[in-house]
Amino acid sequence: MSVVASLLYSLRFLVRSRAVLHLEIVALRHQLVVTSRSRRPRLRLTALDRALWAWLAHRWRGWRSALHVVQPTTVLAWHRRGFRLFWTWKSRHRIGRPAVSLDVRTLIREMSTANPLWGAPRLHGELLKLGISVSESTVAKYMRRHPRPPSQTWRTFLTNHASQIMAADLFVVPTVTFRLP
Repeated sequence: MSVVASLLYSLRFLVRSRAVLHLEIVALRHQLVVTSRSRRPRLRLTALDRALWAWLAHRWRGWRSALHVVQPTTVLAWHRRGFRLFWTWKSRHRIGRPAVSLDVRTLIREMSTANPLWGAPRLHGELLKLGISVSESTVAKYMRRHPRPPSQTWRTFLTNHASQIMAADLFVVPTVTFRLP
């Protein structure tokens, strides 16, 4: 290295900000700690080490020049993996209504079984009186369904109204001479 290049390299440190110098010191000291901690030929990096380098890569523009223990592509892969894990955690399935406890569900079923003529609005009102706050649609969801037809069948109607049925002939057919039979 020539004298001019060495001088320019040294002057570069004068124009750097203090924050950048401190970040470089943290990065170099961390690498010393990692190499002294790993007594084997292969370095052992923990999840905290990976998180530190992913954070440095995100926050500091000159992190590649201070990195000596692993490749920069490895750090970028750690950063991408952390980003994927974060968004997997962030987008986990948490939508919808909160779950109704088993005690409330059994109470709704018992009340609907004991009072088959009560609908969801009435059961909802009774639960509110007890201090249990659930929506009316939730009450309707957990009510016991009573197996009965919506109305009586035709056969039942005829059986019930047989005494009141009157037969009447309303169809009149005139003869050829236009007389009524």
